[in-house]
Amino acid sequence: MIDFIIKSTLSLSFLLAVYHILLEKEKIHQFNRFYLLFSLVFSFSIPFITIEVVQESISPLIGKATIKPGEPTMIIIEDSMNYWLVSLWGIYAIVSSILIIRFITNIRKLTSRINSNPAIDYKNSKLVLLKEKVLPHTFLDTIFINETDYHNRKIEAELYTHELIHVTQKHTLDILFIEILKMVFWFNPIFIFYKKAIQLNHEFLADEKVVKSYNNVPFYQNLLLSVANANSSYYLASNLNYSITKKRLIMMTKTTSAPTSMLKKLVLIPLFTSIVILSCAKKVEKEESVQSPTELKSPISGMEKYFEETTFHIKDENGTTIANKKFNELTTEEKKNVPPPPPPLPVSEHKQEMKEQSNDPLDTKGPQFVDINIYNNKTGKAYTTTEVSEKPNFPGGMDEFYKFVGENYKISPQASEIKLKGKVYVTFMVEKDGSLSELTILRDIGYGTGEEAIRVLKLCPKWIPGKVNNIPVKTLYSLPITIKTD
Repeated sequence: MIDFIIKSTLSLSFLLAVYHILLEKEKIHQFNRFYLLFSLVFSFSIPFITIEVVQESISPLIGKATIKPGEPTMIIIEDSMNYWLVSLWGIYAIVSSILIIRFITNIRKLTSRINSNPAIDYKNSKLVLLKEKVLPHTFLDTIFINETDYHNRKIEAELYTHELIHVTQKHTLDILFIEILKMVFWFNPIFIFYKKAIQLNHEFLADEKVVKSYNNVPFYQNLLLSVANANSSYYLASNLNYSITKKRLIMMTKTTSAPTSMLKKLVLIPLFTSIVILSCAKKVEKEESVQSPTELKSPISGMEKYFEETTFHIKDENGTTIANKKFNELTTEEKKNVPPPPPPLPVSEHKQEMKEQSNDPLDTKGPQFVDINIYNNKTGKAYTTTEVSEKPNFPGGMDEFYKFVGENYKISPQASEIKLKGKVYVTFMVEKDGSLSELTILRDIGYGTGEEAIRVLKLCPKWIPGKVNNIPVKTLYSLPITIKTD
């Protein structure tokens, strides 16, 4: 908020100073009206505009400090109220309320006068005849005049034309706009000066039309001077007697050449551009990383990436471990018996799981250890589900299997205390006799969910084994188990 006020005020002040120095004394009143209104809108937009200027910088990746995700951070929040801030907001609300009430009251006074006094249609406007002695003044499409002066024809035609310009050019809308800004930003005096500049420019516009229509400058000047002591009490209306100063009298006889007008308008382009650059430009460094030779190599992917940190226990036909290998050390035959990684979660499911499971982010790495036994007592081979003609199955079907798991699976006390949701991916061998062996957890969601899945599978009744040409064979099987705590 402070940044918004500072930037907008600096812009408003600079543009108003430019107006008084370059534009106010020139007879380009329509352009000046646009300039003043645009300056208000432009200055309020400046704080919300950001232009990023990219600067390239070279910085090596080696040796740079990194921040590991997931590390706990302690945030201490001071539990105390800022009474100064509350007091300032209270003062702001009180003053703004008073100004709003004043604004509404004046609107009601004007509308009340319109409704309670006789009105006459006059050249796309409405003349409201008042009993009290007043000078002609305008609000929206209504011109207020004295009833006696109207009937006695004491109001000169020049005065009617002057007020009619305020109606046709809708000058009241400019005044209402600046008044609303004054109510919101009453603490900023710059809007008082903007209102004075806008109202004086309205008088320049009306005076210019009168001079062109009647071509009698001395008479019109004397007419204005004759009513110079009168005053209107309605600050929302355009008043004939507003600022009867030397500026208005001089402006009636002043001329501005087309080249001068164009030159001063063109000067504004670099001025506005400078404000945008100085207020909105933000330097952003673009790093060109100097990579080490190892980083230039193509990254590993797929199964090699998933099992990058996994140690494979190679077993013989008797189940004895004969070697420990990494994935890239496995033979082609051994890789055929590596359990497949779990399928990736759908995007929506992954986001939901990450949201609900805030303490344990989903682990995308493979298990620490995996047993591989490429031998079978007779055939010497373990099959995958894609290689068998009949897949292994639980007695009664997979619905019965998941029912069995649900009845026997126990959630740990730690997991019960939080809202935990996710999937445990497990692989196992379905032996030729239907028993389960080589149970391996590929992915779990913490809190003992993987260990509990292994415990339940060890209690599982024998399966119907997979078959190749109606002969039972040892088959590698994988499946997900969904875990959800309330």
